[in-house]
Formats: sequence, C-alpha cells, structure tokens
Amino acid sequence: MTKKLALLAIFLASTFLLDAQTQQLNEDSLLFIKTKAEFVKYEQVHGHYIQTNNVKMHYLSWGKPTGKPLVWVHGTYSNSYEFFGFADSLVKQGYYVIAIDYYGHGFTPIPYKEVSLYSVADDIKFLLDKLKIKKAIFGGWSRGGCVATAFYDEYPDYVLGLILEDGGSVAAATTDNKLSIDSFTVKSKKNIDELKKYLGQEFESEFDAVKGTCGFKNIGDIFWALSAFKINLAGKYVISPQVAELIGMSGLDEYLTVFYRPFVSNKLFGSSYITLSPQIIYRNLNVPMLILDPISENDEYKVEEENAKLQKSHPNFVVHRIYKNTSHSLKSERPDEFLKDIILFLSKVEKAMAK
Repeated sequence: MTKKLALLAIFLASTFLLDAQTQQLNEDSLLFIKTKAEFVKYEQVHGHYIQTNNVKMHYLSWGKPTGKPLVWVHGTYSNSYEFFGFADSLVKQGYYVIAIDYYGHGFTPIPYKEVSLYSVADDIKFLLDKLKIKKAIFGGWSRGGCVATAFYDEYPDYVLGLILEDGGSVAAATTDNKLSIDSFTVKSKKNIDELKKYLGQEFESEFDAVKGTCGFKNIGDIFWALSAFKINLAGKYVISPQVAELIGMSGLDEYLTVFYRPFVSNKLFGSSYITLSPQIIYRNLNVPMLILDPISENDEYKVEEENAKLQKSHPNFVVHRIYKNTSHSLKSERPDEFLKDIILFLSKVEKAMAK
C-alpha cells in the first residue's frame, strides 16, 4: 500500500509540474503574440527607411522633427532598439531622437559593395539632409561611438556635441596593442570562440529566440530581439547573420589580418574600425564631448588613462565620466546614471550654444 501511495504521489507531482509548465508556456505564447503585435504597431509609428547611396537604411525616430536633434548609433551585434529605454525621456527634454541601424544589424542589410565606418557616416549625413537637419548631437556605443567619431571627422559642421559610450574616444586597438603578439593571439582566439558560440545559437522560431535570450519581462528587450534575429540559410533564427564576416571576425586568421595588416585586409568595415585615430581627429576638438568610461576588474577596454589625457587636452570641452565596477554594457547595467549624465551634458551643450 505504501509503495502504491508513493507511486501515486510521484505521478501527481509530475502531472502538476507538467500542467504548470504547460500553463507557463501558454502564458508566454500569448504574451509573445501580444508583444509582437505591439512591435509591429511601434514600427509603423517610429520605424522608417531611407535609400542612401549605400543601402536601404532602417532607423527609429521619437519626438517632433522640430525638436533638438540627437542621433544615436548602436554597437556591434546590437541595433537601434538599444536606445528604446531612453528615447522618451529625452523627448520630454525637447529632443528629436534618431537611432539608426547600420549594415547587417536590425533591419538594414549589408550592401553588396565594400563599406566602412565612414560609409555609415555618409548614410547619416544623407539622412540628415533629407530631414533638413543642419546640426545635431551625435552619440554611440562601442563601434557606434567610432561611427560618431568618423562622422565628426568627415562632417564637423553638422556636430553640436558628442556622447561616446566606451568607444570612439580612443583608438580601438589601444588596449590590445599593449599586449605581446602571442598574448593577443590567445585573447583573440578566445574572443572569437565565444563570439561563434553566441552567434551559433539557433532557434526554430522567433518565440524560441526571444524566450532563449531575454524572456518576456522587458518590452524593450523583446523589441530588440525581434529586430536582431534573422533567418539564416538553414532556416533557423540567429542574431545578425553575416556580420562576423563584415567586421572581419569569422576566424582567427582573418581577424589577425584585420588587426595587424588593416591596409591589405579585404574587410574594409573591420579595418576602418582598427585604423580610426581619435587622437588625430580630435586634435582640434571644438564641440562639447561626454566620454562614458566603464571600468572593471576584467575590463577589455582599459583606456581610462588615454581618455583622461584627451580630457586634459580639451578641459573646456571634454567631460570624462568614469563608471566603476561596470562592464562594457554600461547603459544596460547603469541606465539611470546613464540617462542622468546624458541629460546633464545636453544642458551644457545648450548653454554653450546660447553663448
């Protein structure tokens, strides 16, 4: 009798667990359907496309076109929705916010011709001209910060101020150039292996992709995932297929060529990232700049000394804000401080413009 009761208890427990899992799956499915519908509506309002000389570029906009323009450029393997959580707050401050998707990210395809960071800058300039925007504040995260720097280099008269989130204020290769060739090779192999593992995640459906990466709690994360995942040649959902090839990180040998021999590499987008020289570009800086510099024990971008040197060279223009115990994903980890610092900086830009 005791054995029968034990088996019955196990059966009831497993049935209850299965029912709970089924119920959760049903709830997640309904939430996904609802959020996907909201995403489609959101794109209808905030999503736009423009055919530039390079590509049909997707971008998001928030606020009134008569507002003060602010252009944001995302990091590698991200997209315009990385700025989703901050746009409304800036609109309330009177800004017209634009966030672009560059090549292979979000809803912007990779062009058939060779393109560089400066090509993205050209796309942004093309967009601003179409929108009749003569000047704007430019910001970006990581590689997006490098795009903002390239834009300033090429079109300085369009720039009112710069917000550089862990990218663009110092040459991208600075930290790694301090390593020996052997140490850098080991580090690069590890990074590429981790990247392949991340990009190698394949999902059968959008639902599985969202559930497997961010879940269904944060609408901004869901919107980001819906923009990030695309169908690969195998019919699976993956993040930004072909971007690794675009930036020259499909394999170790390819990346070492981009890094050590950028001028003979056939990966122009990747080599333009390596050869970008903010030290030269900002030698005559004449607009306000906010450098958001996260540092941590395992910081892969240890450039606080170089950022401090840039600030010292332009004390009237550069604000160097250090975030201790913070990773490269600064605004995801410290969103409130990120927004507070941006709004404070923007007020300084406005005061500078008023003089």
